[in-house]
Amino acid sequence: MSVTNTSGRRKTAVARIYLKDGAGAITVNGKDHKEYFPTLPLQYIVNQSLEVAELVGRYDITVNVQGGGVKGQAEAVRLAIAKAIVELDAEKKPALRAKGLMTRDMRMVERKKPGRAKARKKFQFSKR
Repeated sequence: MSVTNTSGRRKTAVARIYLKDGAGAITVNGKDHKEYFPTLPLQYIVNQSLEVAELVGRYDITVNVQGGGVKGQAEAVRLAIAKAIVELDAEKKPALRAKGLMTRDMRMVERKKPGRAKARKKFQFSKR
């Protein structure tokens, strides 16, 4: 039995996954993924790569994820799972690519600039 090891990133979240043959259990930081990601939209994001590749219930996945918020973490896990699926079976790549699951979303928070309130917001202008 071989273990496939990949990583995925989104914003400041980094997910490292270990995918092996099993019954379909997804463990995130020692908890079941339904406990770690309690809302249905987040659970859908985590399972999306497996559903598109039609591999739900075929692999046990262990995830270590850190940084960012829950949405960024869920999307980092989704990318890592998609990369692992392609590593095992390259024929699944076009289907995953068509749904946009193979692309690392590189959008990051824009940095705060000096002389500004935030990245783009300016301080209140006073005429006099």
